[in-house]
Amino acid sequence: MSHEFDLLVIGAGSGGVRCARIAASHGARVAVVESSHWGGTCVNIGCVPKKLMVQASEYGDLVEDSHGFGWSSTRGTHNWATLIAAKDKEISRLNGIYVSMLEKAGITLFTGHARFKDAQSVVIEPSVLAPDATPRTVTAKRIVIATGSTPVKLDIPGADYAITSDDAFYLKERPQRVVLIGSGYIGIEFAGIFAGLGSTVDMVYRQDLPLRGFDEDMRAAMKEAITARGITQHSHASPTKIEKNDTGYAVTLDNGQVLQTDCVFMATGRRPKIDSLGLENAGVQTAKGGRITVNAQQETSQADIYAIGDVTDRINLTPVAIAEGHHLADTLYSKEPPRTWSLDTTPKAVFFSPPMASVGLSEEEAAKNGVLDIYFTRFTPMRHTLSGRKDRKTVMKLVVDQASQKVVGAHILGDDAAEMLQGVAVAVTAGLRKIDFDRTVGIHPTSAEELVTLRTRTRETPKTA
Repeated sequence: MSHEFDLLVIGAGSGGVRCARIAASHGARVAVVESSHWGGTCVNIGCVPKKLMVQASEYGDLVEDSHGFGWSSTRGTHNWATLIAAKDKEISRLNGIYVSMLEKAGITLFTGHARFKDAQSVVIEPSVLAPDATPRTVTAKRIVIATGSTPVKLDIPGADYAITSDDAFYLKERPQRVVLIGSGYIGIEFAGIFAGLGSTVDMVYRQDLPLRGFDEDMRAAMKEAITARGITQHSHASPTKIEKNDTGYAVTLDNGQVLQTDCVFMATGRRPKIDSLGLENAGVQTAKGGRITVNAQQETSQADIYAIGDVTDRINLTPVAIAEGHHLADTLYSKEPPRTWSLDTTPKAVFFSPPMASVGLSEEEAAKNGVLDIYFTRFTPMRHTLSGRKDRKTVMKLVVDQASQKVVGAHILGDDAAEMLQGVAVAVTAGLRKIDFDRTVGIHPTSAEELVTLRTRTRETPKTA
């Protein structure tokens, strides 16, 4: 059977675009189909606009902090519409860059919703980006599914009144009162955005501490940082219903408390975006929650159909999707051995104010492998000795395997945490030992130098069962 293309990528997000471009650079005939956003979730309704909004939320604090350094400045008021317009302009620019990159690589672009007709044929139908498009069928020898994920809401009465992160980027006005449900990356980041811009924020989550899955010490530090940001936390609580009233909305919690608000924001997880893809027509199997099952080579249950990124629900981070897409394209079309990535030491960051970043294992995870040496420090960074913001702490932690003395985990909460952590991630990936940190000369005066001056072990942690 002849095919129009060697490779068809469904989804023009970060992973799909990287896969398409690398495959094309190896000489493959490549096409990409996108239904809603060139650049995908990260560029349009994810990490890029979110970080711009985080940065916007920090300027008020910087004005106040400047007083301790002798500046006579006034905080003023924030114009939400100006921020959203500036954000939209930047996202539009990035959309154009993604389209230009694909076109310059010689890739054929289709706008519309892709639905499998069979294992090697896809019907492209009208979508929000192309509502008047005439349906057409495209054939390809190989197909990559890179459609990402989409937010989910809790199944409670009144859930339709709640917004998700997809909606938050397009709010016409900033709500004065926000009830935010959830305490993962998205929940914490948007709680910080709204609080920093002047909203009253109530944060509701089921656990004792936010950020389930992170190191326990860092979770506790983040809980303190959230409180210091002026956000009210309702831990060990879940919403049972949302009702609309004359002043906004009433959110009833399972502890009987009722929170009055102007906006209910559900940051309660995401699921793979596979709706209407017609996977059953192609014989592609999914697991619980809609995750497309793949092996180590990103192959699905159907030969010549692959899946990368959040649609596989493994490590749902943009750089991971990019790595998977790059590796897959090299594997399929390069004459050279494919480039590899150390996904086990994928660093991650939560862009709160202050941010938190981690790489490697938490203390709880590492203790399953053996006895640990823990190095921990907590201090007020230099800036805030003059700003007067005494509750803005920096927390650092190194998790060291006692037998090998390898640093198997590093965790930072504090100003510039993510910027510091990227370099540390290289060290952890390289398997460097604590002595390598100790013999490295620090940059003074910085917070980062604490990472190489932590000489005294805080505690020994025994191996757990």
